[in-house]
Amino acid sequence: MTAVLSTVNRVLLGLAGLLLICGGGAVLAAGLGFSVPSWWPWDGKTDVLLSRADRDRWRADGWWWPTVIVVLAVLVVLALWWFFAQLRRARLAEVLVESGDGEGALLRGRALEDVLAGEAGTLDGVSRAQVMLVGRRSSPQARIRLLMEPHAAPGEALGRLTDEALAHARDSAGLAQLPAEVRLRAVKHRAERVS
Repeated sequence: MTAVLSTVNRVLLGLAGLLLICGGGAVLAAGLGFSVPSWWPWDGKTDVLLSRADRDRWRADGWWWPTVIVVLAVLVVLALWWFFAQLRRARLAEVLVESGDGEGALLRGRALEDVLAGEAGTLDGVSRAQVMLVGRRSSPQARIRLLMEPHAAPGEALGRLTDEALAHARDSAGLAQLPAEVRLRAVKHRAERVS
């Protein structure tokens, strides 16, 4: 589902950027004296976005123009932050494995996720496990979601996950540490009748 939201987010961001570029280009074209459609609100070199009367209306208030500039600057910074957030990858594509020769090797992040999820899924009381690696390739972090069976002991499952699955992943990848954020959720089930 997050892939769909990410795609929609990027498409909307692209459309907003295209709209702003086209609008700014049309205003610039009108300002440079190029022909614009008849319905366009600014149609010549002498036309302005704010008329003299509009500008003078707020001139007496000393707070108006600094406020407008600050609000526009904040909007630009937020738009840039949003744009660069779209380019950032949430999932770690590869993990740097120390190979002993000083060079290192790259391990696909998806492969380590699958192995870690497979081992975590075999723990007693765990119905299903999902793993996602985030962070830097030299110091990854694991985000783990465990779907617990009704009879499971969460503390025991968490202890075995730490001592077995995470330890194996950390040792096999040659990492000094592999911090993990684990979220536990119970399987929905019907209440059992006691007679």
